[in-house]
This record gives sequence, C-alpha cells and structure tokens, in this order.
Amino acid sequence: MFALPRLAGLLLAALALLPALPRAAEPPPELRGMLVVNEDNSHFFGTRPPEEMTLAGLHAWVDQYAGTRVTHLFLSPNAMRASFRSRTREAIWDPVNGREPDHIWPRNAKRLDAAGLDPYAVWIERARTRGLSPWLSMRMNDAHSVDDPANFMHSEFWRRHPEFRRQPAGPFPPSANGALNFRHPEVRAHALDFLRELLERYAPDGLELDWMRFGHHLTPGREAEEAGHLTGIVREARRLTREWGARRGRPILLGVRVPSHPDAAAGLGMDAVAWAREGLVDLVIAAPFWSTSDFALPAGDWRARLAGAAPGVAFLPGVEHNLRAYPLGKSVPLDLAALRGFAARMQHEGADGIYLFNWMDSQTRPVSAADYARLLREGLEPAALAGKSRRHVVTYRDTAPRGFPAGVQLPLATRPGGTVHLGAGPGAGDGEAWLVAGLADRPGVAAARLQATLNGQELAAGPESEDRAPRGGMARAVYFRCPPGSLRSGEHEIRLGQADDGPPQEIVWVEFLLPGAP
Repeated sequence: MFALPRLAGLLLAALALLPALPRAAEPPPELRGMLVVNEDNSHFFGTRPPEEMTLAGLHAWVDQYAGTRVTHLFLSPNAMRASFRSRTREAIWDPVNGREPDHIWPRNAKRLDAAGLDPYAVWIERARTRGLSPWLSMRMNDAHSVDDPANFMHSEFWRRHPEFRRQPAGPFPPSANGALNFRHPEVRAHALDFLRELLERYAPDGLELDWMRFGHHLTPGREAEEAGHLTGIVREARRLTREWGARRGRPILLGVRVPSHPDAAAGLGMDAVAWAREGLVDLVIAAPFWSTSDFALPAGDWRARLAGAAPGVAFLPGVEHNLRAYPLGKSVPLDLAALRGFAARMQHEGADGIYLFNWMDSQTRPVSAADYARLLREGLEPAALAGKSRRHVVTYRDTAPRGFPAGVQLPLATRPGGTVHLGAGPGAGDGEAWLVAGLADRPGVAAARLQATLNGQELAAGPESEDRAPRGGMARAVYFRCPPGSLRSGEHEIRLGQADDGPPQEIVWVEFLLPGAP
C-alpha cells in the first residue's frame, strides 16, 4: 500500500554515524516512584461493547486509574498495523485481500474513527487532566501470528517483503523467524516513518520504544555486530523527541524496553546501557518477553551499570501476568503476593518503580477485579508492601542470545538432589517465612519425604498446607520453616533432596513464602 522511502539506505547509514548527544545532568522527578500500566494496541477495542466506543467510554477507561497509585499510562497504538487511521501504515480495520477483518478489535477501532474520535489523542488529554502521565509505547517489531500469513494483523509491508524477515525457515519460534530484520535500511525507514508520525500527531509526556514486542530484530547470530542499526533508530528518536518537545513547549522523554538481563540485551543488539551512556534515553525498562515473569531480573546490576553510565537515567523492571518455573513448565497467573514479592526485590535493589505489562483491566489481568482494584488503590511502593504477604519464585529469563544462560534451575531430580538459588528482596527479618518445594505427579509422591537446607542450615519440614497460591505443574507442595533471621536480603542457596528410599521424585517449583496480610 505504501511505497518504500527513497534513498532510505543512504539516510539510515548517515543516521547511524550521528555524533553522541549530550545528556541531562539531573533525572526528571516524574521518573521516580513510578507505577506504570501498559495498555496494549488491542485490549480496549477488543473488550468493550460497541456502545462504549464513545468519548465517554474513552474517558472511563482513563478514569479508573485516576486517584490511584498508578502514575503513568503507556498507550500502545500499533503492532504491524495501527489502531488509528495512520498515514504511514494500514489501520487495523483496513481490508485484507479485499475483505474487512471480522473481529471486534478492528470493528470497534473503526467505529471510533467514523465518529471522529482518535483514542490516543483523547487518552493523552484525559490522562493529563486526571493527574496521570501519558506516554506512547511504539511496538518496534510485533510478530503476533506470523505463522498465519493471512491474519488481519499483518501489514502490507510485511506481506510483500518476505526477504526482509529474519529467517523464515530458521530453527526458531515463528515469532523470531518471521520478525522483520532491522539490518535492512527499508525496515528501519518503515519504523522511523511511523515514529515521526506519532510525534507529529500526538503530544505525549514520553515515547517508549518497545523492543520487546518482539525481542529479536537482527540477523540470527550476528546481533551484537549489527547493533548499530538499532542504535541509529534510538538516536533519531532522541533527536525527534527533542525537536517536538521544543515545538510543543514541554519535554518529551524517551524510554526503551529491552530484555531483562543487560548482557542479554546487549547481545541481541539492544545495548541500553550504551544508549544511556550516549545520552539517548531517560528511562530503561528491563522485562521478559511473555513466557514468564523474571524474578531474578538483576535490578541491582542494571542500577549499578546505569549509575556508572548516566546517573540521570531512571530504571524500571517489568513484570508479566504469568509465571513459569522453567521453559516447559506450566504457566500460572501471578497473584498479589507474587507481584509484591517481585516488587519488593526489585525496589530493594534500587529500581525506580514497577512496570506492569499485560496487567490491563481485563483479558490478561491475572487477578480478580477486586484484587486489581486493591492493587491500584494500594500500589507497590515499599511502604505499601510492609506487613503484606509476598512470594519469591524460582523462574528463568526468556529472551537472550544463543548460548547465553537462561538461568533455568528446575526441574530438579530429588535423587541425587541439587541446589537452586533464590533471592528474597529485603528478607523476612524475624518474621515468619517458609520454603515451598513443589513435587510433580509421580508414583509415590504422596509418601515422599524431602530434606532441605538454607545456606547450609537444615530446615524442618512443616505441616501440609491448604495454601491455594497458584503454582505450576505440581501434585504436592512440601513446606519447610525458615528459622527467624535466616531469610535475609540477597541471594540464598537452597539444597533439596529426597530423605527416603521410595521412588525418586521431581521438584518442579520452588519459592519463599512470607505470610502476612492478604
């Protein structure tokens, strides 16, 4: 539908050679104590009836967050297509092979457009009016359903240029195979055209480049050496946000969302620490892709590296709506106690707040409506977590270069047993704390006895519990009481094994449980 930009290769090559831009000496105060909710490109349209595609309906979505502990709304206007009438790429309701998509999302988005309502313009204005900071979150390389070439979500640019995809027949998941490869200047120009349109059309407080939708953008195995292509995009985004901030008389901040480990991010071409050092970004969000929340996300390492590179850059860890203990483990939703455990550890290590992804008000929301309202009301600041129940869970990282450790520690055979490592944020002090080990459904599981040590100290097995916290793939949970003072801040070494001669078992879940107020 859209012609490829002329001279794209020359322009993008010159862009990659632009000199470093100076960075601000002091961090903006609005990037401290953040609680961010990301609203994806389909959720509102796909979860509301047609009667709510009105100005009042758009306002109501924002208003639910006003007066709560939420500080920022990150609004995603696109995947491959836009959820508004864009001039640089198709709208989500545009025909595919001559037929309009028959789906509630495009139908509702089209209703708003026909009524003369741009949801992102309305939401930005309403958020400011209600004391919330509105950002736009541009998905840089969304690859939903690329294994279904006829899907209405795909752009004509993607359909017409299979040669621009990473590795269509490669040994990767479809989303990694079929994503666009930013080593091609045409791909970079396509992204920058839309980025420019967003800043020309809207006046957000900030722009997030969401490199985690999806997390693979360069030639497989050559990501680090091709990283300059992504850096060029970030440089141009910085130039444009400054230009449009000056035009509008208010700064437009720039953030990036990248893989959860700084070395994994750099190895995939998303070197956020280098971008911070060059003065290109105000905010770094480290996050998993989708498979699991990363409870070992190294917030302290991120904070230290960013402090050395650019003290004024804020850091947020991102949490997903679900948990897996290992790549083939069963996915379960987070509950409030698990979310509190994640937040407690991240902020204890120096994070500037918490970023909620797939924590929208329905659909992927992992908790009940009542618990969601409570989360919004109470927030996740350290003071709000005091005295509340929390859980710290063994998980892994789901986005990393080939050969980079994913931090997978489970499952664990009980014979001969083994060691796992797990942090507990600020620890439990002298309060009550338990180590929970989950056993898979195997012969003899009901009678099996486990033994455990915590940092070399033997733990006593406790009584079986009726605790109904969501845990994945287990037939039985075994509890061990942690002596007062034993669960401190920092990482802990846990040794688990079987204490009987019965059939060998398999441990598929490990967590610390700190009981408290629900």
